[in-house]
Amino acid sequence: MTDLNFIYSELFLAISIMSLLIIGVFKKNSSNLIYNLSIISLLSCLALIFSFPINENAELFNNSYKIDYLSSFMKILTISSGIFVLISSNKYIQTININKIEYPILALSSILGMMVMISSNDLILFYVGLELQSLALYVLASFNRDNLSSSESGLKYFVLSALSSGLLLYGCSLIYGFSGSTNFFVISENLTQDDYVLTFGIVFIIVGLAFKISAVPFHMWAPDVYEGSPTSITIFFAILPKIAALTVFIRFLYVPFLNLIDQWQMIMVFLSIASMLFGAIAAIGQSNLKRLVAYSSIGHMGYALAGLATGTNQGIQSSISYISIYLFMNLAFFCCLFMLRRDEKYFENIQDLSGLSKNHPLLSFCFLIVLFSLAGIPPLAGFFAKFYIFSAVIDQSMYFLAIVGLLATVIAAFYYLRLIKIIYFDKEKEKYETNHNIGLKLSLLISSIFILFYFTYPSWLIEIVEKINII
Repeated sequence: MTDLNFIYSELFLAISIMSLLIIGVFKKNSSNLIYNLSIISLLSCLALIFSFPINENAELFNNSYKIDYLSSFMKILTISSGIFVLISSNKYIQTININKIEYPILALSSILGMMVMISSNDLILFYVGLELQSLALYVLASFNRDNLSSSESGLKYFVLSALSSGLLLYGCSLIYGFSGSTNFFVISENLTQDDYVLTFGIVFIIVGLAFKISAVPFHMWAPDVYEGSPTSITIFFAILPKIAALTVFIRFLYVPFLNLIDQWQMIMVFLSIASMLFGAIAAIGQSNLKRLVAYSSIGHMGYALAGLATGTNQGIQSSISYISIYLFMNLAFFCCLFMLRRDEKYFENIQDLSGLSKNHPLLSFCFLIVLFSLAGIPPLAGFFAKFYIFSAVIDQSMYFLAIVGLLATVIAAFYYLRLIKIIYFDKEKEKYETNHNIGLKLSLLISSIFILFYFTYPSWLIEIVEKINII
């Protein structure tokens, strides 16, 4: 019973999901009520996490569930992102008629799975959290049943994700077979430097996790799923699963298998280099903004993996800083997309941005700072995110990885600058609607202010993540 005191947030969210489902079934036309209650549930869940000392360390349920500074910080990021996603996409889901009671309940279920993943210290518990997250996302991707692209994206994600889950589960079984345990601490104690046979298990699990963050060469699902899914789900895909998967990467590689860093470091370097280069080059020819974001996110995950490949606390901290800034940049970008609405229709083609600055100067300015930040132009937040990564990589004398990262940044800058050119210098099109809901405006305002003024006090994020010490 003492263990339950540390997981009030997870218990509250689970009870909220079941309660909201009951309310939705028995109360007719309760879609808006369920949606608002879901946001309140996430806010309450966030408050419960803050109600405990964030520096609290506890190993629960026979050391299979870990509460520490890393898990608390990443849960705060995940839940906060979920709140902003739900608030900013409220009008969108009503416009395209997917405002059903199941929509926010599935989103909460996925977030609960991510919270379990983030705190998992055991292969079985991690897999349970992963499947809870994925099963909800399968349905959400195909939630717009009237749209053939949405159904197609849900099916593609389901088939490929099932394959990756099978590979991941096979890796878990190999590690259990050779180490005699699924617990990260016990696996670490049973390992020796010569346990090369475990490399196969490590590789299979890395493959499964790389799929979840759409790292090359396991990225094939991302462009089609991002484009076909409703935009409110695309933003969910672009931010939340990345936070949970990155946390699992950290726990999996640095707790049980730190002694085998020679076996997995080069794999991480390859994933990082391939993702950075492919994400930068493949996005150049895209005409759909959501497909462009898909390739952009592939590249950004490459930078996050570069920090993990260093094998140091500084590298872990730089990756966490990167994902923290990344979520604000993506949130701002999608908020701008939600504002491209005319006659109850949303526009997502690159040419739909043509001459946007003539009729919508404020929206264009938000696009400007987001795109400059994604490109890593100083003094915006995106520059500092890349600076932290490159500092950690260069400190470990991994110069080739740093050079490739800088090269990929230069290539990627081309398609970000091309969008700015279209917004500010092309011929204007018909004006978009301006009557947006307050939640969308607030989300865009907060994320844009963060990106624009981060340089005034950049050390605050470093001071927070420096408390995370895994090694």
